Amino acid sequence: MGLGAQSARIPLRNFERYLSLWVFLCIVTGVAIGQLFPAAFQVIGHIEIAQVNLPVGLLIWLMIVPMLLKVDFGAMHQVRQHLRGIGVTLFVNWLVKPFSMAFLGWFFLRHLFIHYLPATQINSYVAGLILLAAAPCTAMVFVWSRLTNGDPLFTLSQVALNDTIMVFAFAPIVGLLLGLSSIVVPWATLLTSVILYIVIPVVIAQLMRRRLLQKGTAAFDSTMSRIEPWSTGALLAMLVLLFGFQGQALLRQPLVIALLAVPILIQVLFNSTLAYGLNRLLGEKHSVACPSALIGASNFFELAVAAAISLFGFDSGAALATVVGVLIEVPVMLLVVRAVNASKPWYEGSAKI
Repeated sequence: MGLGAQSARIPLRNFERYLSLWVFLCIVTGVAIGQLFPAAFQVIGHIEIAQVNLPVGLLIWLMIVPMLLKVDFGAMHQVRQHLRGIGVTLFVNWLVKPFSMAFLGWFFLRHLFIHYLPATQINSYVAGLILLAAAPCTAMVFVWSRLTNGDPLFTLSQVALNDTIMVFAFAPIVGLLLGLSSIVVPWATLLTSVILYIVIPVVIAQLMRRRLLQKGTAAFDSTMSRIEPWSTGALLAMLVLLFGFQGQALLRQPLVIALLAVPILIQVLFNSTLAYGLNRLLGEKHSVACPSALIGASNFFELAVAAAISLFGFDSGAALATVVGVLIEVPVMLLVVRAVNASKPWYEGSAKI
């Protein structure tokens, strides 16, 4: 079993278990600080080069690189062992999930909830939902897989394959769906975001991973235990910054978060159910169906937040929509974990294993 497979056995830490609580505390802290020191946030917002905010860029790298260190792209040869499960994952992640979210955003935000949302931000909210759905989960899926006794090699290979596809497919899919949603696509900024927040972190992480593994597994594990708190701290700092900018809008429209949560919740439940059911229909093992369903439901929200800020700004509805995804990610995913675990007898009752 490779090192990446061992990563799939990491239990749910207190930070992940109570992520929604930490996000809520960041909301309160950010809003409070933003109201008390608005000038400081404006200064931070203007520290940029070529439309890239430098404090945000640093925080994003600190968030993403430790997560990408866990990914072993050499594991992609494992794909052929579970072609049905991999096929379901790719179908849901790239052909269903982004498009279903675009539809849900259009239906709920532009029609059902239109009178309860600020009209000037509706397009931005829809864009944020699209960004969220176009980025498949990378790090947390190892945790969800562990909680369902998922096949660690399948989990590792599907994460590596999805991350490879994301390098090439994220920008075209986001650009297509924003265009179909009548939202202006800032292509230069979108492509810059892909390079800054996907390509460069992947390269840095894989170079670091190779060098650390040359020193042995113990050196890799020791380094990971030291740098994982950087990712946590950077995520929390990013959320405080974001809600410092969003504070005034939230105080005026407190209902917005609840309304944005509705399409996100439906999308998670729909895509996880679809992937789980398709795996059963195709006769795939339960230990493969579980991580397949979970990666089809969860999101790489760190990338979504980074792209939203780069494309639309700190104080945009897009940035807020991606953070709502962070807020509800853990409780909803734990619900999905509980559902697939409880349904194992049903799944294996007629699955062609």
